[in-house]
Amino acid sequence: MTDQNSQPFAGFKFYHYTPYMPGEVIFMIFFGLCVIAHCYQLFQYRTWYFIPFLLGCLYEFIGYIGRAISSTEAPDFTPNPYICQSLLLLLGPTLYAASIYMLLGHIIVLLEAGAYSIIPPKWLAKVFVLGDVVSLCAQVAGGGMLIMAKTQEKVESGENTILGGLGIQILFFGFFMVVTLVFHLRMHKRPTPKSQALNIPWLQLIYVLYAASILIMVRSIFRVAEYAQGQFGKLQSREVYVFVLDGLPMLIVPILLIWFHPSRIVDRDSQLVSIDSVDSVDIIEEGHMLHYRGVKNRHAFNFYPP
Repeated sequence: MTDQNSQPFAGFKFYHYTPYMPGEVIFMIFFGLCVIAHCYQLFQYRTWYFIPFLLGCLYEFIGYIGRAISSTEAPDFTPNPYICQSLLLLLGPTLYAASIYMLLGHIIVLLEAGAYSIIPPKWLAKVFVLGDVVSLCAQVAGGGMLIMAKTQEKVESGENTILGGLGIQILFFGFFMVVTLVFHLRMHKRPTPKSQALNIPWLQLIYVLYAASILIMVRSIFRVAEYAQGQFGKLQSREVYVFVLDGLPMLIVPILLIWFHPSRIVDRDSQLVSIDSVDSVDIIEEGHMLHYRGVKNRHAFNFYPP
């Protein structure tokens, strides 16, 4: 009789549970609605710097389509739906983060508060997006190694590579949260003249960024713990952890940014300034042309050099 430990490695096991179809469909529907809403806002307000965020929502939506397909295949799962959901659900939050980095940079420039940022605004997005790219590459490479694994050693190598990518993501994102907090505290202690002149809810957007950052961090820590335990760990054996610690946080983030869309602060073309914060004398003295944008339910104007 052959001992279980001496049996040849049968290959990487896609799931250690049967994906729950109703759960996958619920997340698929809500992420699909988020994609539609963010796509509408993107084109209405021309916030092109939010394209990565929209793609992150799309990745989550397609990822749950993959999980829904897998739920119909149990126990003979096929590779393609698993690869789709595994890679896209890993990479979606990385794209969320990229737009959040750029958004903080826009706020700092808008408030003329570059001196309050640990990293100069022109480098802020570049530094953090670079970390995102490195993290993304590591996660994709690790996911590919898992799919192609023929030995337990290869499975562990793939998991460790993904762990490395997630670790980089946590490191950079944790530093980003520190940069945001320091900027906020300095602005609270000594507001810039521009922040006092503009009648826009930039502080509310900072709080939204805090909430989104905490949710992304919770999800990233869960993924690190999941891969650290390995394919036979508790976190990979029950789908409820994926729903509660990955799917739900990543769904709340786009809902938050639909409710408080960044276009309320800044759009692609210029700074949005409330009419309450300027008068005709200010306009004449600055020598700018006032161009009404006609944003629905919002009195907002763009300033262009003459």
